[in-house]
Amino acid sequence: MGKIDLLLGQRVYLDSNIFIYALENVADFGEVARAILEKLDSQEFIGVSSELTLSECLSKPNLSSAFVDSLAIYSGALQNRRSLSLVPVSKNILIDSAKLRAKKGYKLPDAIHMATALAEKCSFFLTNDKRFGKTSGIQTLILSEISK
Repeated sequence: MGKIDLLLGQRVYLDSNIFIYALENVADFGEVARAILEKLDSQEFIGVSSELTLSECLSKPNLSSAFVDSLAIYSGALQNRRSLSLVPVSKNILIDSAKLRAKKGYKLPDAIHMATALAEKCSFFLTNDKRFGKTSGIQTLILSEISK
């Protein structure tokens, strides 16, 4: 998993899909996503994500027992990691995300994720969403390219 080594010692923004793939064992990406979270847990890099990630991870289940189970699983996965900072969606993040939307055409959730990564001075933005192109100040890594 050579490209994962790029993350070592870095400040890395983890998009929601990394957690979804790891916890839902999504075919083709579950294994590499879990490997990334293992390196995070081993404190081989510093992870950053937005509190928005929790909402995105829970968007599929509905208000049922499955939702309650998912809430417990994802809350634990996001909040119980020493090497992961969950950043609140602040007024400054919203202003910066509006600028990104105007400049890059991102949808609001994507703009919030990228604005958070930039505000937190992350070296890498790790996602599997190919809509994220080059953004000044951060290198985007696409999970599907890492897993090859």
